[in-house]
Amino acid sequence: MVEKSKGGLTRVLNFIPQVMPIVIIGGLLYAGFFVKAEAVITKVEPKAIERRDNFISVAAPSDQVAWAVGTAGKVIRTEDGGKTWTSQKTKTLENLQGITAFDDKNAIVVGNHSLILYTTDGGSTWNKATQPTPPKPEISKLFRVQAAGNAVWAVGEYNTLLRSDDKGVTWTRVLPEMDRNLNTIAFAENVGIIFGEAGLTLRSTDGGATWAEIKVDNPVSLMNLAFRDDKHGVAVGLTGTLMTTDDAGATWVSIPNATNEHLLNVRWEGDQWIAVGDKGVIVTSNAEAKDWKAGKIFEGDVAWRTQMVKQGPRYYVVGANLAMLEGGKLAVAGR
Repeated sequence: MVEKSKGGLTRVLNFIPQVMPIVIIGGLLYAGFFVKAEAVITKVEPKAIERRDNFISVAAPSDQVAWAVGTAGKVIRTEDGGKTWTSQKTKTLENLQGITAFDDKNAIVVGNHSLILYTTDGGSTWNKATQPTPPKPEISKLFRVQAAGNAVWAVGEYNTLLRSDDKGVTWTRVLPEMDRNLNTIAFAENVGIIFGEAGLTLRSTDGGATWAEIKVDNPVSLMNLAFRDDKHGVAVGLTGTLMTTDDAGATWVSIPNATNEHLLNVRWEGDQWIAVGDKGVIVTSNAEAKDWKAGKIFEGDVAWRTQMVKQGPRYYVVGANLAMLEGGKLAVAGR
C-alpha cells in the first residue's frame, strides 16, 4: 500500500508541471475578459516658468506681490517677493506686451491682436475688456499700458491710442486710424507725451483730451519715457538714444549716447534714472540726467531686457527671462 501511495504521489507531482501552463493561460484569459483594469492618470501641471519663456513686462504693486507677462499668454504672480511664482490662466495664447497694476487685486494686460485683459481679484480670473473694433485686428498689437491719474492708456500699431476710465473694463479710441505705430506713453500731471516710430512725437496739455504732433529733432524710434516730476523726463530708444526734457515735454534735448545698444525701458527709481536694453546693458544717471554710465545688469549677463522695476529691496528684470537682482546677486527665476 505504501508503494502504491508513493507511485500515486509521483504521478501527481509529474502531472502538475504539465497542467500549470494551462492554468496560468486560463487565468490570464479570465482576467482579460472579465477583470476591468482601472487606469490611474497622474496630471502633470506645467511649471510656472519654463526655459523657453520670455517675459516682456512686469508690475510690482507691493513689496511682496508682482506680476510678469510674456509669450503665449503667460501670466505669473509672486506673493513672496519673487521666491516662488504661480501661473495664472488667461485663456489666450497671444503674446502679452505690457501690464500695469493699481494694487494687489487690480491689473490690466495688453498684447497681440489688440488683446486687453483685466483682473479685479488678483488674477484668479482674467476677463476680456470691451473696446472698439481694432484696426486690422488679425495683426495689430498693443505695446504699452499705462495708468495716469484716473485714466488708463494703451498704445499700439495703426496709431492706436485707447483710454479707459474704469480700470480697464471698457475702452474708447482717442485717435483716428493711421499707418504708423505708437510705442509708448507717459504723463506729467495733465501733460502727456507719446513717442512713435521714426521720431514721431505727440503731446497733450489737457490730460489726453486732445493731442498735437510736435517737432523733435530725432529720426530714431523712441521706445520708452518716464517723468520724475511735472517737468523733468527722459526718453530712450534705438541705438542707445537718450533725450531729456525740463519743460514737461515741450522741447527735448539729445544726450550723448552711453551705449550703442538699443534701450527699451527707462524709469526714475527715486534716486537715479535706470535704462535697460539689449545684451544685458544698463545705463544710469543722477537726477540731472546729463551724465550717463553704461554697464551690465550683472557681469556676464547678455540677455535682452525690456524692463527693470524696483520694489522693496529687489529689482525685477524681464526680457529673455525673468530675474531678480537683490544684494548684488542676480537670480534667474525657474532655474
